Amino acid sequence: QVQLVESGGGLVQPGGSLRLSCAASGSIRRFVAMGWYRQAPGKQRELVASITSGGIPIYADSVKGRFTISRVNAKNTVYLQMNSLKPEDTAVYYCKLQGVAYTSWGQGTQVTVSS
Repeated sequence: QVQLVESGGGLVQPGGSLRLSCAASGSIRRFVAMGWYRQAPGKQRELVASITSGGIPIYADSVKGRFTISRVNAKNTVYLQMNSLKPEDTAVYYCKLQGVAYTSWGQGTQVTVSS
């Protein structure tokens, strides 16, 4: 079983920055990708950014040029650096680890962008 622990959410003003962290522990086997999803009130959960086991990043169009995903393999940790935040980025952000035959989700961390 894989556990994911997220941290780094909070309240920030428009134009500000936050960095989210997601640390994975447990029986991590045949890891495919780790990534971040978000869900705003009344909306479906959507992909924000993901990074494959080979280090290839994928971004939603809405965050390209503003967000950067990175991974430290030795720590089984993935980061999401979020810059130039906008009110529409407000959501609960979830970390996801995709294995070959399993999927694990974190508990979510709230990001609120407001003046």
